[in-house]
Amino acid sequence: MLSIYRLPNHLPGEKVIKIVRRDIFILMKRLLFNVGLMILPVVLLAVLTPIFPDEIMGEIGLPLVMLGVSAYYLFIWLFSFFSFIDYYLDVWLVTNERIIDVEQKGFFDRTISEQRLYRIQDVTSEMRGFIPTVLSYGNVFIQTAGTKERFNFYDVPHPDRVRDTIIKLAEISKAKYKNEVQTGQEESGQRLQEALDKKL
Repeated sequence: MLSIYRLPNHLPGEKVIKIVRRDIFILMKRLLFNVGLMILPVVLLAVLTPIFPDEIMGEIGLPLVMLGVSAYYLFIWLFSFFSFIDYYLDVWLVTNERIIDVEQKGFFDRTISEQRLYRIQDVTSEMRGFIPTVLSYGNVFIQTAGTKERFNFYDVPHPDRVRDTIIKLAEISKAKYKNEVQTGQEESGQRLQEALDKKL
């Protein structure tokens, strides 16, 4: 599991500003769907037992029904566990230097992408639909000048706040980067001038 305090390729002086996960409503929606699936065998048994009492409650039928229901509940439990793992391990970290996108695609498949803040060109937030607007969750799209041109934060709480935070950090990072580039150019110019003076 990715520790927040052990960032990949940790930069000197880097601090985590914001940890963004999908809205809790997305997880609750999946888990409620799983609860609905868990009720399904109980309903089916309640309906089918009076119709086929000997087949379901017989010596052969009852163990088969118990085995089938147990396997079904195991599948639902694994699906619920995977939904939680996917929710918890899909995370976007916003630091004072970069954005890190950690995407968990399966139990053993993780992709980590990062982008420096000074490369950000545009940040857009959107909330579409009645429920996302009422519960204040939506998407944040980040257009960058890097190899991964677009970072997408899906179903995050308060996307407008996330957008504003990233824009402010990007402006600070761009000013800092510009200052470092100018300082580096001045130092290289001085070294070049010193080398020329020595030759003359």
